This record gives sequence, structure tokens and C-alpha cells, in this order.
Amino acid sequence: MDWIVPLLTEWTAEVRPGFGVGGHPARWVTERCGRISLRRLDEVFSLVRDLAGLPDELELHCLRHTYITHLIEFGYPERFVQDQVGHRYASTTAMYTWVSDEYRNRLLEDSLRRRAERAATRVGRGAR
Repeated sequence: MDWIVPLLTEWTAEVRPGFGVGGHPARWVTERCGRISLRRLDEVFSLVRDLAGLPDELELHCLRHTYITHLIEFGYPERFVQDQVGHRYASTTAMYTWVSDEYRNRLLEDSLRRRAERAATRVGRGAR
């Protein structure tokens, strides 16, 4: 997701100032310099989802789940992820995490590799 940094930089430095928002704290504003409402975000997300032919079950809140899952899969520490999304408890963050089969397989393979290396080290020490 490296593409997001330059995109947000461009929005913040070049596009957003064109709305004349001055010191308004919201990153996403309307053409009238107000904060975009959650209702409007849901409406736009639904429109884009429908145009893309995605299932109706996909809601804007799913992006939060996806963000958390990607942070976990990209190896960010669990406490960092928990702080990023403002969860008080790690168990709440865990409920948001839908890791892929590929990620689970990679974790399993890494664990098995480490165990095999430790076993080989033990056998090597015993042979001396």
C-alpha cells in the first residue's frame, strides 16, 4: 500500500487547500468547507461499491477491518495496531482481524522452520 502516502500528500498539499478550508481540522471536507458526514461517506461508498459490482454486504466499516488486517499481515506489532485504531483491549483488535490463508500458512511455515532449525542445532550439539 505504498501508493497511499503520495496520494494523501497530494490531497493534503494540493487538492484540499483548493476548498479554502484554512485551519479546519478535518482532512475530508465538503465544497462548503464542512466536515463530510458519516452518512455522506456511506452514500458515496455504496455508490462506488455498486459501480464496481461488489456485494452489498461490503460496507464502509469493512475498510477498518481491512486496514487492521493489513497492518497485522505486514508485520506491524500488535500493540501498534491496537493504538492505531484506538482499541482499549487487544481482544477487540483481534475481532477485527481477518487474516488470509496465505498469511496463516506463512506463520505456520515460519514456526515449523524455526522448530526444525532448533532441532537440528540440538542434534548437532549431541553429535560432538
